[in-house]
Amino acid sequence: MPDRLSALDASFLYLEDATTPMHVGGVAVFERPREGFDYEQILCLVSQRLGYLPRYRQRVLNVPGHLARPVWVDDVDFDLNYHVRRSALPGPGTDEQLFDLVARLMARPMDHERPLWEAYFVEGLAHDRVALVTKTHQAVVDGIGTVELGQLILDATPQICEPYEDTWNARRPPSTSQLVLDAISETVQQPGALVENMRAVLGDAAATADKVADTVGGVVSALRTIVKPAPAGPLNTHVSGGRVFAVVRTLLEDYRKIRAEQGGTVNDIVLAAITGALREWLLSRGAGVQPDTTIRALVPMAVLEPDTFEFSAAGLVNNQVEANLVDLPVGEPNPTLRLQHISHTMRAHTDSSRSVAARAMLKVGGFAPATMHSLAARAAGSFSGRIFNLVITNSPGPQVPLYAGQARMTEMYPVIPLARNQALAIGVTSYHGNVYFGLNGDRKAVSDVGNLAGMVSEALEELKGAHW
Repeated sequence: MPDRLSALDASFLYLEDATTPMHVGGVAVFERPREGFDYEQILCLVSQRLGYLPRYRQRVLNVPGHLARPVWVDDVDFDLNYHVRRSALPGPGTDEQLFDLVARLMARPMDHERPLWEAYFVEGLAHDRVALVTKTHQAVVDGIGTVELGQLILDATPQICEPYEDTWNARRPPSTSQLVLDAISETVQQPGALVENMRAVLGDAAATADKVADTVGGVVSALRTIVKPAPAGPLNTHVSGGRVFAVVRTLLEDYRKIRAEQGGTVNDIVLAAITGALREWLLSRGAGVQPDTTIRALVPMAVLEPDTFEFSAAGLVNNQVEANLVDLPVGEPNPTLRLQHISHTMRAHTDSSRSVAARAMLKVGGFAPATMHSLAARAAGSFSGRIFNLVITNSPGPQVPLYAGQARMTEMYPVIPLARNQALAIGVTSYHGNVYFGLNGDRKAVSDVGNLAGMVSEALEELKGAHW
């Protein structure tokens, strides 16, 4: 039987266009060790770990006439050097130069004739640092059979990559006639599958509504969100092909102090800081902010079922992500009341569903947030864009150093893709005592994303000084 893409995976391919590429990114910064850390070493490390990720050596093959969803086939021309690329910053190698490069890389769609992932080893970063920028299509990572590459190349201790013999052999792809015969056979068994696929290819509104219903957990929930669309504002606009990327570095201890004094969770405080920043950003643009003004965020959260939480030898986890719609109270001028409102809203979400798997995530091998951000983007991509203003993902990471080879990772920033007609997406990850924000914006609509990043830091300071 063909290894056919799921309906959700296929939809990410069908809905993708030149201005909204549907890949999730990550930016890892490393200290170069005394022993050195170069392109050949990262190439060796990635090559070693590909055995855990069969999907990373497969490409998508379309079925003639869209008689069925595409299938995964081995890439008989797989070229690791094509996927792991070398880049360098010009002097002086500032962080701003790195993030400008990240924005340009993330704006480029990937070649669907090849496996849907890329990694860039970036040299020339000041203070003897290097970076690894990864791109993985949302159709690839499902969190069960396939995790994000960043989860597998990082280890708790320094490792030396020893040369080894790769015994992988590509299987021959099916012929055109075989693809058609398989599709006809499946259509006979499931007549509705052909209609469903054609609707997805054509972007039919009813198909989109069905996906919304599946994602939010039922027809009733879907109707509620459709009846009440997201508030209008500058974040919902035509998205261009350009991107801007900015980051925020904060201390995890600050969130813990705020939590001890004001309650809530670390995730609540992250959302409150983003809310305060969005409020100031709107005001700086002269937007009308009233006491009841809100911005609706789609906040995917890791959840688990106790009987399905399983580990394998590769350190993979059978985990799930649920998306929650949260109205951020940007009209509220008091930071304490903003946090209080968000805590109440998020508590209602977690109480009515399964518990957030934050503590469980910290036990997963490798850097699990890389996978969780990919799953969060998949959940967001299943929604109709008219029901939210922006995506915010937050996944906890380990509080101990991690290494790629012998190089210690010092920072990690997620890059969440933009949905159609949505100009901003924010990813947040905690790692080794810090909380890192990655703000991905449209170059035309949110050209001042750097200002917004600075406002996140200011909003966190405001929360630190606030009192009940």
